[in-house]
Amino acid sequence: MSSEAAKTLPDIRQTLVLKAPIDKVWKAVATSEGIAAWFMPNDFQPEEGYEFQLEAGAFGKSSCKVTVIDPPNRLSFKWGKDWTLSFELKAVGEHTEFTLIHGGWNEGMVTEFGQPHEIVRGHMDKGWTGIQQRLATYVEAQ
Repeated sequence: MSSEAAKTLPDIRQTLVLKAPIDKVWKAVATSEGIAAWFMPNDFQPEEGYEFQLEAGAFGKSSCKVTVIDPPNRLSFKWGKDWTLSFELKAVGEHTEFTLIHGGWNEGMVTEFGQPHEIVRGHMDKGWTGIQQRLATYVEAQ
């Protein structure tokens, strides 16, 4: 395989039903305070084209840019040099179906930290499960 034809790896896609109304979940995933409570400290603003930083602990700051803002159903942003992160929300009665989509994975590519996508994707797939549980705890406890 040529280096120009990197194989795309599947998006990480995880869905869970949160015992909270969609407007409450939207505030948790589309405000700086909400994102900081369950994911990472940040200087996010809910405007298309807005550039912000996620504070990734030991990895430092990650540059991001809002690409889609469609309250209260969808937020997408570019994350770092390769990834796209999307949060999709759907009202299901009094609850909210929350789908996280983490895309931009390519075989043979490395992150800005020099780690192969194939390895980081596996870690992130497992990591998102715990992060989403923090979101559930946050929105269901208030």
